[in-house]
Amino acid sequence: MGFYKKADEMNEKSEDMVKAIMKALGPELGGAVREIALLVKEAGGRAMLVGGAVRDAVSGAASVKDADIEVFGVAPERLKAAVASRFAFDECGASFGVLKIKGLDIDVSLPRRESKLGSGHKGFLVESDPGLSVEEAASRRDFTVNAIYMDPLEGVLEDPFDGVGDLSRRVLRHVSDKFSEDPLRVLRGMQFVARKCLVPAPETIALCRKIGMEGLPRERLMEEWSKLLLKGVSISAGLGFLRATGWVDYFPELARLIGCRQDPEWHPEGDVWNHTLMCLDAFAKNRVGDEYEDLVVGLAVLCHDFGKPATTYKDVKTGRIRSLGHDEAGVGPTISFLERLTNEERLLKDVPPLVRCHMRPFAMWRSKVGDGAVRRLALQVKRIDRLIRVAQADDAGRPPDLAGGTSGGEDLKWLANAAERLRIADAAPRPILMGRHLMELGMKPSTRFGEILKACFDAQIDGAFSDLDGAREFLLRNFPEVGGGVSARE
Repeated sequence: MGFYKKADEMNEKSEDMVKAIMKALGPELGGAVREIALLVKEAGGRAMLVGGAVRDAVSGAASVKDADIEVFGVAPERLKAAVASRFAFDECGASFGVLKIKGLDIDVSLPRRESKLGSGHKGFLVESDPGLSVEEAASRRDFTVNAIYMDPLEGVLEDPFDGVGDLSRRVLRHVSDKFSEDPLRVLRGMQFVARKCLVPAPETIALCRKIGMEGLPRERLMEEWSKLLLKGVSISAGLGFLRATGWVDYFPELARLIGCRQDPEWHPEGDVWNHTLMCLDAFAKNRVGDEYEDLVVGLAVLCHDFGKPATTYKDVKTGRIRSLGHDEAGVGPTISFLERLTNEERLLKDVPPLVRCHMRPFAMWRSKVGDGAVRRLALQVKRIDRLIRVAQADDAGRPPDLAGGTSGGEDLKWLANAAERLRIADAAPRPILMGRHLMELGMKPSTRFGEILKACFDAQIDGAFSDLDGAREFLLRNFPEVGGGVSARE
């Protein structure tokens, strides 16, 4: 159900609006929202639901998972006492900030005045002011679609900046010029465009072009990029917003893809930028629901052709445009891009190998390699299923008649079957033989342990054995000193 009507018309149907929002919240969350609103009313104030819950319910969402409540007309200490009479909460903020209700995804806050004092996302003096009007409070929010207020008790909608109208028109528009005080809002625009399939208003793009990044902390950058990759329906539209606002230039590894030519026979979709956007939209249709796995794969798809600008050339003999070695050349730019967003070691270790190896499935299938090569690939990328997803998105990043790549997708089917048969689809091979096994066979601890174990693991990868009995047999046959209890130093 959608409620694409003007605010005054919608208020005539307040009962329907309340029912729709409460249904979207569900009985537990909706019941808690209503109870908090009653507590606030008893304390002499007014609680208004605002932000994502209202926006998504107005858009027709079947359910919402969290709620933001803004409270007017109640002093901070009185509000805390009222809420504490029924709910446990954590308080976030230097002075009075946000009450986070324990066990429920509900935030309760007072409207705030913000004064720009310095650069960046944190350069504000924030003061709570329960005396603000709804319109004044709404003016500090980012986009009109997030500045729609609804009283859960009265069912009265207050929409001072026509967010409902912008939703009906599928437009993303900034609320006011205060938008420019927080540069992070540009990246919020990027992921909102992608998630909600909204078209940015020309005046919003123009304003964003005047905003600098001002050294935003990388954890906040990563938060917005993660939402783009994990929740974006049209990731290409989000990146289109980044390009239109000029903010793509803050990510030079990505900006260099614009205008980087590709061979028109295999890539009639155009330059590497267009190809990457098509790949990301294909990825968005096939997320698996595991946030970390989707983030690793999404980042790898985003970065997989970062090496092309440095390796692309036109072959003078054939006239073909080629990018030999772009997979290996893409590792460095991938690392520099990721380090601008995060210091999370897992991501920094897991994403680059997928970029380095994204061409391997086709090359290995064409060369008819054996099981040992597949196991070694698994050691490099950690999970073959991740690599297959990256390669699938890469193959899909072109017109439908060329989707599937040169092999028609047979290379990925072959690799998936091999990985499943070898039981390495979602984990790299692990050594069967360990140091304790050498000691059990009588060898004394020594520096030679590492050499022997490496040789045995290499043999395991090549298929010399597949269980512990086979490993021991291989060990005794190839390293007789083990059975004799000889020390490496001897």
